[in-house]
Amino acid sequence: MTTILDVSAAATSTAPPATIRARPRKATPWAQSERFLRVAVPATVGLMLLVLWEGLVRAFAVPEFLVPGPLRVAQALHEDFAMLMSALWTTLSITAGAFLMATLVGTLIAFAFVQSRWVELSFFPYAVLLQVTPIAAIAPLIIIWVKHPTAALIVCAVLIALFPIIANTTMGLRSVSPGLAAFFRMQGATRWQTLVRLQVPSALPYWFAGLRISCGLSLVGAVVAEFVAGTGGQGAGLAYQILQSGYQLNIPRMFAALALISLTGVVLFWAMLALSNAVLKGWHDSAHTQER
Repeated sequence: MTTILDVSAAATSTAPPATIRARPRKATPWAQSERFLRVAVPATVGLMLLVLWEGLVRAFAVPEFLVPGPLRVAQALHEDFAMLMSALWTTLSITAGAFLMATLVGTLIAFAFVQSRWVELSFFPYAVLLQVTPIAAIAPLIIIWVKHPTAALIVCAVLIALFPIIANTTMGLRSVSPGLAAFFRMQGATRWQTLVRLQVPSALPYWFAGLRISCGLSLVGAVVAEFVAGTGGQGAGLAYQILQSGYQLNIPRMFAALALISLTGVVLFWAMLALSNAVLKGWHDSAHTQER
């Protein structure tokens, strides 16, 4: 009769274990690849919409001062490429400054909120109030108070891009495992050690999610601030080019400027998404949820 001792001896015997050969992983066909589909499907839909747009414009003979076709917009982009790219660079400089400032200020505010419940209860409603206040209503005051034009535009854009970073980072810093938090308390960890070693790593996915939202809002804030300020001249941004194109009834150039703004927003979003995956992929499960 086989006893428990016999089973234990057999389990702990020094006989070499049988070699387990891993089955070769089948290569995923490109048509079923998640990464390929994420690019190919939206690109196909966008191309179909552009073809439909061009076909409808030609079929109904729509004047270009009402709705130009995609080919006419591309032609306007080619003709005014230097001017539009210069304006895009101006808008991007304001966007970058606003995004960096919003990231720094929003992260520091979130750290202050999680360190003191009284601070969060006292000031978080004002952060919400700042988010729901139309920037067009307070932008003229900011432009009057801040003498430097570029600095005034950056401040306006920061006010739009700030709240997502505050809200997401605060949520992430508070969304720690209760068991891990109790373990840190049992070990006598200080607030700084708990923040750096537990809360910050747990909050990184939320923080990057806030950055993805904030980078697009920084671009929107820069364009809105340019509209309100009405800045023109050699260093004008894309908003000024849109206004001028409307005054001159140069609608193809207006559509070309709008297309540049949209493409820039998409590039900024995917750049932040790539940065998030690069930082989190090695150790956090959130970077692997979309991979199959």
